[in-house]
Amino acid sequence: MPLSPLDIHNKEFSRRLRGYDEDEVNEFLDQIIKDYEAIIRENKDLQAHVAASQDKLGHFASIEETLSKTIIVAQEAADELRGNAKKEAQLIVKEAEKNADRIINDALAKSRKVALEVEELKKQAAIYRARFRALIETQMELLTHDSWDSLENREPKGIEA
Repeated sequence: MPLSPLDIHNKEFSRRLRGYDEDEVNEFLDQIIKDYEAIIRENKDLQAHVAASQDKLGHFASIEETLSKTIIVAQEAADELRGNAKKEAQLIVKEAEKNADRIINDALAKSRKVALEVEELKKQAAIYRARFRALIETQMELLTHDSWDSLENREPKGIEA
């Protein structure tokens, strides 16, 4: 067991003839007691400082662990968010492609319908033109027919000249 300042203070030496000067020994012991007490105080202060530093170190280690976990969680959340955004973008692209295909198909169908209507109108116009030409030719034939000449030369009934 280590000596305490009280042990040093209470230490008594046996006396002999021609021994050391008792006052010098006591002064030296007093100085040793003061230095020893200072060293003990300093040791206690250092131990308290070490304990406080260890507490801080433990606290910082805890913070570091928490930050590390937080970074991992944040990274996982970012990865998940990135993955979800990518999936959503793919869905949007697929939906847009579907809509584009639908719009193109609708436009093609309308285009075909309009083309058929144009063809039908062309046919009807050709038929109308042919009928109109036939009508005009018939009328021209009537006009150039000899019976008109006889009508022109005839006098109207009931009118006297």
